[in-house]
This record gives sequence, C-alpha cells and structure tokens, in this order.
Amino acid sequence: MFHTYLTIIIPSIAAFIITVVMTLFLMSYMKESGVTATDHNKKGNPTLAGSGGIAVALGFSVGLFTYIFGSNFPSPTSPFYQPVASLAVLFSVMLSIILISTVGFLDDINVKRKAVKSTDMMDTRQGLKQWQKPVLTLIGAIPLVAINAGVKTVAIPLIGVINFGLFYPIVIIPLAIIFAANAFNLLGGFDGIATGTGMIAAFGLLLYSLLFGNYTGLLISSVLFASLVAMFIFNVYPAKIIPGDSFTYLVGAALVSDMIVGGMEGFGIIIFMPWIIEFFLHLRRKFKVTDLGIMQKDGTMKAPYGRKIYSWTHIIMNLKKCREWEVSLYMWVVEALFIVLGLAIKLATLKVI
Repeated sequence: MFHTYLTIIIPSIAAFIITVVMTLFLMSYMKESGVTATDHNKKGNPTLAGSGGIAVALGFSVGLFTYIFGSNFPSPTSPFYQPVASLAVLFSVMLSIILISTVGFLDDINVKRKAVKSTDMMDTRQGLKQWQKPVLTLIGAIPLVAINAGVKTVAIPLIGVINFGLFYPIVIIPLAIIFAANAFNLLGGFDGIATGTGMIAAFGLLLYSLLFGNYTGLLISSVLFASLVAMFIFNVYPAKIIPGDSFTYLVGAALVSDMIVGGMEGFGIIIFMPWIIEFFLHLRRKFKVTDLGIMQKDGTMKAPYGRKIYSWTHIIMNLKKCREWEVSLYMWVVEALFIVLGLAIKLATLKVI
C-alpha cells in the first residue's frame, strides 16, 4: 500500500517543484516579453506578468511523465514499479491539457498597444473572439476521443444510470471539454479566485478517488492539485502573476478529463456546479459581463451592475461589503460546500444500495 502511495506522492512533488520554478521564471520573462495583464482591482491598475498557466501545464505534464518514467526504468521488463494507470490514458490527458493551454496562451498574447474596449472596461488585452473560443478548445477533446476514454454508463445525480454508448466518446466528451474549459474561464478577475476554486475542486476529485478507489483518478487529481497549489502561492492576494486564459482553459479541461478517465462524472457535475451556474448567469447578458468590482475609497469592492446579478462575484458583493481577498474567500467556501454535497450524495447512494 505504501509503495502504491509513493507512485502518487513522488509525481505530485515533481509537479509542485516544476510549477514553482517555471512560475518564478515566467514572472520576469512574460513581463519583459510584453505578455501582461492589468490588475483592475488595485489602485493604479498595476500591470503584472500574464499567462501563468503555462507553468501549470508544464508542472502537470512533468508530474505525469515522472510516473511514466518510473514504470519504464531501469528497463521496461524490470521497472521501479508496475504501472497501474494506463499510459495511453495519461499521454492522452497530457496532450489534451497542452493543446487547451496553448489555446489559452493564444488568447493571452493578443495584447494591443493601446487600450481597447473589453467586457465593459478598457484593457490592452483583447483576446480571442467569442466564437473562436469553443471552436479552438474542441481541439483539446481529440486525444480523449481517440482512445475512447471513460465508460459509457454514467450515474447522474437525481436522474439515475444512463448508458450513452458511442454517443459518449463522440459527442459527450467533446461537449464536456468545450463547456468546462470555457465555463471555468468565466469566473475570475480576483486574486486567487480561479486558482483557489480550481485547487479545491482538484482536491475534491482527489478525495473522491481516494475514498472510492480509482487509481488513475487519484494520480491525475493529485498531480493537478500539486500544480495548482504551487500557482496559488503566487496568485493569492496580493497576486504576483496573473494565471491568464492559459490557466483557466487548462484547469477546466483538466478537471473534466479527470472526471472522465477516473469515472467520476456524477460527482464531477456537482463539484463543477459553481461554473455551470456562472455560465447561465453570464448567458443572461450574452456573455458581455465583467466579474470585477468597482474599487471604493475604503478599499471595498462595489458590484459593477448594481443589484443586477450576472456572476457569483456580483452576488457576494451585493450581500456584503467585501475587499478583494474576501470575494475570493467566499467563492472558495462555495466550492468546498459543493464538494461536501457531492460526497454526501455519493455516501447516501451507497447506503441505499
């Protein structure tokens, strides 16, 4: 048992270290290269290095490669340990994450010399057009479709067990990747809000895998969690780097990929509910929405549309006078509560059975 846990812990440590090292490098490199983002929630709107998600993509990939290395060295016939997780699945997940992160990076580097109108505010970063985002993120689904990832029978909370057959890899997986990547991208704008909620969601999947015995899900969740903890250190208030769309697309796709290959779709729907709700809130204004608040003299944030609600952050800012870090904190609590709900439903289901 201890040997099995080592095959989880060592790749996770490698992922954490690589993410930290790469983030430190990107903090200076991206700023010098002009890949920056404006922090609209601070006085003076400081400019920070952007696209920190590249560090997470590299850390996550190196973490999984560490596992693959141990299963093939010193020789394929006599490795350090016999692989439990399918190497084809791991390579597919890695390729999917790298492709999605690349799309996010393309979104991050579209920086204009002069400020342009972007979601109700002036910004130097214009990003991809709305229609380009779902089209390009579809690319990230191809590796998982190619290996026919996941199982065809899915237990959906409050609905029951459904056998999707070929509909699952050909339709469900691409739609899930597109939706998750783009929905996760909607909720951000505050220091630590995306990194924190993503980190907590990954921990939820890790805990579920640990409790209900899916090794592949546990490995991917653990490596992803370690990478996100590393980025969180640099992005929590006051942020030193902006994760960017290379991060948000990546995390959304990574979470849903983990749910698919780890057989956690039912639980995954519940823990992803904050972003599903965020999607429909944004839809009410045709996605022309800013999550950001308006800085007040006392340092608190005011909701940008008054009492009109188009985001979780608007709900929080309307309920209570919050500083930036408090908005993020309340969103972390919301995500944690959905994880508790998901685990409670799973345990209740087991008792019924």
